[in-house]
Amino acid sequence: MNKRVIKLLVLILIVGMFGFFAYSLVTKGKHTDIGDKAYNFELQNIDGSNTKLSKYKDKVIILNYFASWCKPCKEEFPELAAFQKDYGDKYPLLMINRGETIDKVNKVTTNNKDGMTYLFDYNAKVSKIYNVTGQPETFVIDKQGVIREHFNGAITEMQLYNWVKKYDN
Repeated sequence: MNKRVIKLLVLILIVGMFGFFAYSLVTKGKHTDIGDKAYNFELQNIDGSNTKLSKYKDKVIILNYFASWCKPCKEEFPELAAFQKDYGDKYPLLMINRGETIDKVNKVTTNNKDGMTYLFDYNAKVSKIYNVTGQPETFVIDKQGVIREHFNGAITEMQLYNWVKKYDN
């Protein structure tokens, strides 16, 4: 009887392992990371129109995931606003919010007087592809459309400037 139980347990273990690997393969989504081509998304802008990443072709681009309730996001906001003011024309800064409404973001951004581009990833589809785990999270995409930096946490204007200069060739 012990041999039967052992054989049954081994069979269950093998079937379970195959099931786990099959499930992993089926549910594995498309993710991008450093060195990968950036996913060309299209998201709603704060003014209600849509913006595509490909609009910024041949430019070094910064994506910054944020939330209005996020304390580190609030702390880094003056740094991002300073970067936008000093370098935003040359290096687009796209502020991406997931899950909040335009009205909510408008309240915390003083009606977009900072000149930043605010985009809305309502269903988190794009953030899943970019493997965003929280906020703030920042990505730098080079002129060829390749993700070169992925940083978790608050950043400074100088960090952003150093990254964009590094990939502006």
